[in-house]
Amino acid sequence: MVMDVRTQLVTEAESFGLTLTDHQVDLLLRHLDLVLEKNRVLNLTRIVDPSDVVTKHLVDSLLFTLTLDHIDCPRGAFLDLGTGAGFPGIPFGVTTQRPGLLIDSVSKKVNAVHEFIDELGLSDKLSPKAIRVEELGKERRGQFSCVTARAVAQLNVLIEYASPLLRRDGILIASKGPLGDEELSDAAYASEVCGMELVSRETFELPRDAGHREVVTFRKVSRPSITLPRAVGMAKKHPLSVQGQ
Repeated sequence: MVMDVRTQLVTEAESFGLTLTDHQVDLLLRHLDLVLEKNRVLNLTRIVDPSDVVTKHLVDSLLFTLTLDHIDCPRGAFLDLGTGAGFPGIPFGVTTQRPGLLIDSVSKKVNAVHEFIDELGLSDKLSPKAIRVEELGKERRGQFSCVTARAVAQLNVLIEYASPLLRRDGILIASKGPLGDEELSDAAYASEVCGMELVSRETFELPRDAGHREVVTFRKVSRPSITLPRAVGMAKKHPLSVQGQ
């Protein structure tokens, strides 16, 4: 029997030990509807089957909330890097009730997320902004308790992005596919340079064979040994790496 999306969301969340309230489920499924509706006129996602969106976007985003259940994170606002259609930022905000800033460099996507947030009645908690993360690092230095990033960039790049934005003891939560040794060694090098340290690395299998996820958490523990943020684009063009040290 084909499961309706509401039952699917609740069941798949519970498979990871997450219990959602009826109100949270309502908001998450309304977000799903809004994304699919907007996707008809703006390319937000290649995933268009509602059941696939539940697993590959909503439940995938809930892994960030799961991480907070056992990682100590200071109170305060979070930042969602490269939010795209609002993942994981909107689900993370809905489930944690933390205030958050959702950023993307593509203005059309940010405008769509702004519509979603207004429609969901979350504008008192969440706000989107079209800006590059390096520019935000100068404007909002040390103002976030948590940075989330889902399939945005290599770990060493994410660490460099997050460091100037995080307060002391703040955390970066990054969700990735399978991680190779080179990416992990470069992340270890970048974390040392950027005043971060690895806190946890967890692996998950999404329901319905929808993919492997590794959720890696780093904590801001000291001042970086280089001046951050670097100029726009430098983190990707000339990343901090073992080979380039």
